Amino acid sequence: MKILVTGGGGFLGSAIVRRLVHLNNNVRSLSRRFYTRLDVLGVDQIQGDIGDAQIVDKACKGRDIIFHTAAKPPPWGKYRDYYKTNVTGTQNVISGCLRHNVSRLVYTSTPSVIFDGTDMEGVDESVPYPVKYNAFYPETKAMAEKLVVKTAGEHLRTVVLRPHQIWGPGDPHFAPRLIARAKKLKQIGNGKNLVDTTYIGNAVDAHILAADKLEENPALSGNIYFISQGSPIPAWEMINAILKTAGLGPVKGKIHHKTAWLIGGALEFIYKTFHLPGEPQMTRFIADAVAGAHWFDISAARKDLGYEPRISMEEGLLSLKKWLEKNTIGNRKN
Repeated sequence: MKILVTGGGGFLGSAIVRRLVHLNNNVRSLSRRFYTRLDVLGVDQIQGDIGDAQIVDKACKGRDIIFHTAAKPPPWGKYRDYYKTNVTGTQNVISGCLRHNVSRLVYTSTPSVIFDGTDMEGVDESVPYPVKYNAFYPETKAMAEKLVVKTAGEHLRTVVLRPHQIWGPGDPHFAPRLIARAKKLKQIGNGKNLVDTTYIGNAVDAHILAADKLEENPALSGNIYFISQGSPIPAWEMINAILKTAGLGPVKGKIHHKTAWLIGGALEFIYKTFHLPGEPQMTRFIADAVAGAHWFDISAARKDLGYEPRISMEEGLLSLKKWLEKNTIGNRKN
């Protein structure tokens, strides 16, 4: 198949690219910059901004399937930047699909599109979007998700995947942030909140399965699916497990969820008011994410896509440990 992966140089995107190449597909990547590791794989690389309609149109031409993983990640940034990448970028991909008769689109979303600040335990895809968001990332991802669902039809089959907290070898965000801030981290909340996570290999499985099942069963078009390990664990147990893979000790000290939330809100106000560079050490979005319960019913993905998390948490942590050691990140000490 001739396939385009937007964000093909990113964490999830590059993992999907590697799998597709291994399966002997003709793969093209659309990313902001050139990646040597993709060049080695023989991937056709197009450099450009997902918010540029002409670039996206060029990338979509001649493709059979598109995996749209490109996004501006959380937790901080300007609304216009989030909107341009997450919403306009998605609309550009949809337009490119329709113009060039692309048959299938698999869109990578996030469970945070339904976060309303309360605990979410074992919820399924029927949970509605909240009335208000406290961060631009989930707000714009929800807008994009709605566009993809609305577009589903006879000419373009679409599926939306909501993998929760992807981690593993090659992760440029979650694990590195934790490791870099290990000495300053404090547990937010009582530590008993259960969360889902998704190992990178399992996330890739879900995307490949979604594309295949869209071909087999057109009735799945327009559906949304939660993706995870299928076994929620205490959030801070997971954080400490990742720190351990880097040779670091567990998080010490605690702070109340509400206190962290208020601090996050104050820092957001200060950064926005004074146009400070970088990002706040705490935001309301982060406070809610690490202190609240967020785990989801993946029975729909199991039933419709045949998805099963084949790589266990233990196997994933071992792979992450080996990768960190190889990349010297894991050599840091307390």
